[in-house]
Amino acid sequence: VQLQASGGGLAQAGGSLTLSCAASGIIVRLITMYWYRRTPGKQRELIASIANSGATTYADSVKGRFTISRDGAKNTVSLEMNNLKPEDTGRYYCNTDSLLLRGFWGQGTQVTVSS
Repeated sequence: VQLQASGGGLAQAGGSLTLSCAASGIIVRLITMYWYRRTPGKQRELIASIANSGATTYADSVKGRFTISRDGAKNTVSLEMNNLKPEDTGRYYCNTDSLLLRGFWGQGTQVTVSS
């Protein structure tokens, strides 16, 4: 199983970025996928999930601004981030249960939001 997060970069406050997670070895539409982030000085936190049913959940800190989705044809999971805030700065990771159980974290993708 491999997950490759991409799409991070530099954005201004109020701007938008879309992250993508390319998966191999798993079928994203059949399992629950997660986006986590680690912000400076904080533990890694779960910010969004999408279940095989399509049900989504969001952390309060991103609710209404971020949208998680998946593309079954491309086998990818995306995180659309709007109205970015400086406190969204951090490294973003996609993951799934099978990798979490093994303590695996990929390289993630860095998001930096300037005020």
